[in-house]
Amino acid sequence: MSLKKALFWTFVVLLIDQISKIYIKTNFLLGEEIHVFDWFRIRFIENEGMAWGVKLPGDYGKLALTLFRIVAVGGILYWLNDTVKKNSPKLLTFAIALVLAGALGNIIDSVFYGVIFSESTPYHLAEAFSDNAYGSWFHGKVVDMLYFPIWQGKLPEWLPIWGGQDFLFFNAIFNLADSAITVGVAIMILFNKRLFK
Repeated sequence: MSLKKALFWTFVVLLIDQISKIYIKTNFLLGEEIHVFDWFRIRFIENEGMAWGVKLPGDYGKLALTLFRIVAVGGILYWLNDTVKKNSPKLLTFAIALVLAGALGNIIDSVFYGVIFSESTPYHLAEAFSDNAYGSWFHGKVVDMLYFPIWQGKLPEWLPIWGGQDFLFFNAIFNLADSAITVGVAIMILFNKRLFK
């Protein structure tokens, strides 16, 4: 696969990710949820940190995370270019393009959303290009919305440690950028013998 095609796929995934996030951010109240199916919901939350809302401590934790993501994207771009030059399998190039798109999608939220949008609350829709931006450069919140509570119930008593406790599978709420990263990494893991000779 050529670099041009790989970057095309990166752009397509990034565009879909950003359209979905901007739509959710400007049309959903914070915490609002739509039941698509029993096992799939769209729930608007914002994530200030890493996966599962983990935050880096201190005033500069968010800035450090965003700068790390930008450096990581530089590394991924280099890897993508190197993969194309070495005429590696197309599936590997596509997987790296997905990871790149996902990383860029979340960087855009972190870098720009704080200065583009007003605050999202359970009572007020965010507005784009508002005079009342909720944050500053490099301190935006990542928009998450995909929620798959596939199974909820009590775990069997005979299970060690967690037996008898309430359990929800799958409780993470994520976005299309996260999905692109996950699919890209999954392709590399599942087909590693074929992709990394």
